[in-house]
Amino acid sequence: MSMPFKKSKSRKQIIAENEISETREFLLGGYPQKVAIDGKKRKNPVVIILHGGPGSPFPFSVGCRGIFPELTESFTVVYWDQLGCGINNYPIMDQFSIHHFTDMTRNLIIEIKRMFPKNRIILFGMSWGSILALKTVTAIPVPVDRCVTYGQILNEITFNEEIYHALEAAPMTNRQKKELARIRQETGHNIKDGRTIMRWVQKYTEGYLCKSGGKNPMGALLWQILTSPDYTMSDFTAMFVNGYARNTSLLKELFDIDLRGDFEKVSIPYTILQGSTDIVASTARIKAFTDQLHNPLVNCKIIDNCGHIPDEKGMEIIRRELSLH
Repeated sequence: MSMPFKKSKSRKQIIAENEISETREFLLGGYPQKVAIDGKKRKNPVVIILHGGPGSPFPFSVGCRGIFPELTESFTVVYWDQLGCGINNYPIMDQFSIHHFTDMTRNLIIEIKRMFPKNRIILFGMSWGSILALKTVTAIPVPVDRCVTYGQILNEITFNEEIYHALEAAPMTNRQKKELARIRQETGHNIKDGRTIMRWVQKYTEGYLCKSGGKNPMGALLWQILTSPDYTMSDFTAMFVNGYARNTSLLKELFDIDLRGDFEKVSIPYTILQGSTDIVASTARIKAFTDQLHNPLVNCKIIDNCGHIPDEKGMEIIRRELSLH
């Protein structure tokens, strides 16, 4: 998938040639929220994208309308900035839980199915979005035909031996390694420690981005989102600094989550794509788990030289996987 869009056509022309390209507001979980719907042909399968975070609508956001013709040629794509970020910025206080966002996801699927009653519906979740995807398709039945995830969360996020070993081998300062040893010995971890670990993983390892992998197109994509016809500057800023700033409840759930039992309940085709260097959502852990899982509907595919954030090659593999029937 070339990024950010094909050079032969302008973004304005791409939007004009699509049979559907609009932003629309739905009531999701009791909150009015905007989504972008973008597709060349209304009859194409619909892909609903659940971004990562929580609260990080990148690389797929409402500001992406007209940016990904490689996707919208074959699919009608639904971009949703989850409540609390981007165009749907809102204070996410500590009464919010994963259940609330799963409920919003379910509401969105139902609304989209009303718009496209004859279309296949594919749910695509990245990282945090993979939690929402799994929880949604294994709870109350929803009209989803297939699920694809990238960077699938499973269990023991952040505080685990794989991450500790990777950081111990990294060129961290003596002070940082002393702090790492303290965190490793703790039994009850806090949000501050979790954020510290993830910052180190991003800086010192290939867990987030594989430095030996392909081209990272994210800088060019950011510029296109900044100039989106649907985003204000405050919407763009709220991709990064938003209503999640003071929230601790969602991260606490994330650190304690264990989704192994949920995979036993999957009843539709469910494909997990994982970057080979990903230790954020551990590829080794999810591969070992799916290899012994007695559910033929769930399969895991490894993308070589790719981390938790897909590079250009990873984006192309995502597109190809979504195209499979």
